[in-house]
Amino acid sequence: MNNIPFSKSLTALGEYFVLIVSVFWVSIRRPPSFSLIRNQLYEIGVASLPVISITGFSTGIVLAAQAYFQLSGYGLTSVTGLMVAKAMMVEMGPVLTAFMITGRVGASMTAELGTMRVTEQIDALKSMAVNPLRYLVAPRFIGGIVMLPLLTIYSCFMGIVGGYMIAVHYYGMDPQTFLDPLPVHLDNFDLFSGILKSIFFGIVIVTISCYKGMTSHGGAKGVGRSTTNSVVICYSVILITNFLITIGINSFYPFLEKYLPWMVK
Repeated sequence: MNNIPFSKSLTALGEYFVLIVSVFWVSIRRPPSFSLIRNQLYEIGVASLPVISITGFSTGIVLAAQAYFQLSGYGLTSVTGLMVAKAMMVEMGPVLTAFMITGRVGASMTAELGTMRVTEQIDALKSMAVNPLRYLVAPRFIGGIVMLPLLTIYSCFMGIVGGYMIAVHYYGMDPQTFLDPLPVHLDNFDLFSGILKSIFFGIVIVTISCYKGMTSHGGAKGVGRSTTNSVVICYSVILITNFLITIGINSFYPFLEKYLPWMVK
């Protein structure tokens, strides 16, 4: 009896990976209609701009305030802008953007697909020879992969703007002192790291949310349970994935520097 929960978890994990492979194959072999993809691009990307703006801007403000305060005693306030930009591009931007998209879009996906599952709408699609993965999941999959990197870049920009405003207009830092180190010390590797993480986060958010929605059961209570579980699982997997990607890309830095120098310079 003690092995039953483990067996269920192992089965769910296998079904989840089958879902990823199937959606990826469907998206390449028979892409969904552009209208479905366009709707998801808007829902995931454009509709998320307000919350991403607030998140990125407020994070930049806090980073700049803390960096300036901590570094002022050591005479290193000139690196405040660089610290804000590095932190936003490599870590804070991708992770916080993924968190916001999970809460705003991922939960919505799970609830929508879960409602369709418990009301047998997904079964109705199958009876009409419509592939649910192609019609429901693939547009969200493509939208997540496309929009998460763009939203991450936008979040990083808003963070740098917020850091600039607090450092320059509140602490009285010279604008050139804040901005001059950025083009010198920021390189393509920082941008590559952030974009790579955001792509993986987009895959994680969409696939987990859709899987939990399409496997919901138990009526309205079951849909609510699946939605809560999907958000918690997404947050946990994002943090673990962030660590693994950070270790991985840092380990490959010498290889990139030798064979693909344009990616790190």
